Amino acid sequence: MNISIFDLSIYIKFFIGLCALVNPIGMIPIFTTMTHGQSTLERKKTNLIANFSASLILIMSLFFGSNILSAFGISISSFRIAGGVLIISIAFSMISGEFINKIKKVKEKKENQTSDNISVVPLAMPLIAGPGAISSTIVWSTYYSTWMNLLGCSLVILLFSFICWLCFQVAPCVVNILGKTGINIVTRMMGLLLMSLGIEFITIGISTVFPGLLN
Repeated sequence: MNISIFDLSIYIKFFIGLCALVNPIGMIPIFTTMTHGQSTLERKKTNLIANFSASLILIMSLFFGSNILSAFGISISSFRIAGGVLIISIAFSMISGEFINKIKKVKEKKENQTSDNISVVPLAMPLIAGPGAISSTIVWSTYYSTWMNLLGCSLVILLFSFICWLCFQVAPCVVNILGKTGINIVTRMMGLLLMSLGIEFITIGISTVFPGLLN
């Protein structure tokens, strides 16, 4: 499926999907906790490395993800369905409140790592560029596969990484303003958006595997 590079609605939808999947605002208290004890300079370095690494992972998934699937003999439709199921499961955990708890468990396992290691694992992967974000990126690359479309999606990924970087930069202020309740509300709203995106992926995948079933 090809679109014009100027069809902004597609890129806006991709951007919103990434934001819903990763939930940068919901990640703020996790980032604050993981970087507790670091100096301001060290925290800025951790933030920069984490988001640069995450953007690199997502861009590589965008350009080479479909080729990797082909190498393993996995059809795009099957991957869309699997990605949709994964996204819905993440959405359920966000709505139920388990999403933050799971991230905290990852943090506890990695709390003794150095700042550089924390930047890449677990911040860049799997917290920012996790299975859901990678799956969603690969699915979008199969929808819009021309080089111009991939370039547009790459710019969206860079914009998304910048938003994450910005959220982490102002993390202490946001935690004070929103508080635990406000962040929980944002997380659940993102979960609802995410569930809708996952259902759309599954619907498109099923309609391709079983033509006429959903008509």
